[in-house]
Formats: sequence, C-alpha cells, structure tokens
Amino acid sequence: MLLPILCYPDKKLRTIAKPVEAVNDAIKTQVKSMFETMYDAPGIGLAATQVDFHQRVIVIDVSDEQDQPLCLINPEIIEKSGEIEWEEGCLSVPNYYESVKRANDIKVRALDQNGEEFEMEASEILAVCIQHEIDHLNGILFVDHISKLKQKRLKEKANKQARL
Repeated sequence: MLLPILCYPDKKLRTIAKPVEAVNDAIKTQVKSMFETMYDAPGIGLAATQVDFHQRVIVIDVSDEQDQPLCLINPEIIEKSGEIEWEEGCLSVPNYYESVKRANDIKVRALDQNGEEFEMEASEILAVCIQHEIDHLNGILFVDHISKLKQKRLKEKANKQARL
C-alpha cells in the first residue's frame, strides 16, 4: 500500500520517533508499505517519520537495480569515521539538492524486519543514506545541515508552494 509522504515544512517531520517495542505483523506490514512507497517515489531511502509513522523504522535500497532492500529497525550508529560530502536530496523536500558533509564510514546496529539484531558496516552512499534516514527519526532534515540563508530561502519557497 502506497503511503502519503509528508513534505517540508510540515511540522510532523520534526517528531522524534519512538523505539519499536516488538517486530510484529503491524510493523512488518508498515515495512512492506514503506518499501513500496520508496520504490514508487522513486527514492533510495525512507524513514517512518516521513510517512507520519513515528517509530524507529527505515528502509533503504541504494542499488541501481533496486534489488537490495535493507530494513533497519531501531538503528543506532555505534562507530563513525572519515568524512564525505555528498549532494543529497529528500522525498520530503522534493526537487531540492544540497551538499552535506557526513561520516564516510559507519557501523550500525539494528533489527531487521524479522526482529533479528545485526550489525553492519557501510561507506559512501550507503553510509550517507543511513545517516540521512536516522536524522529523520530524530526530527532532523538534511536542510538543517545547510546555511541559515539557504534554509530561509527554501522555507519561503516551500511555504509559497504549499499555498498554491
């Protein structure tokens, strides 16, 4: 089932997601709908916050063929190193791209969609995507990483679009 994606400056995007207590059928259904929504958008990552579901769930697929789905429930970054600057976009901030600096290499611990705990290492675009989506779970948007002037211009443009 396709889910509506919240768009900036919707205040719900600032909600801090709560940890998932149990990976049950409702969570599994949510994950499935999030993957469908992400692929349809199309995007490479989607946080539950973006679809107005305020629990710590993210889905990602950075593969060109969109055949490497990755679900992280209650993700936490346990190590990070290096630095990379990447031009990011966001399904909640359509048609806007900006360079953001993030850690190049991360190690993350999470639950998969079956509730099994795992750890993984990621670098470059996958690391950027994971950090971007975890930010969403913490009520942070990638535009929070850009200059105040660019934020002001973007907010004015978004508010104008919302009125149309």
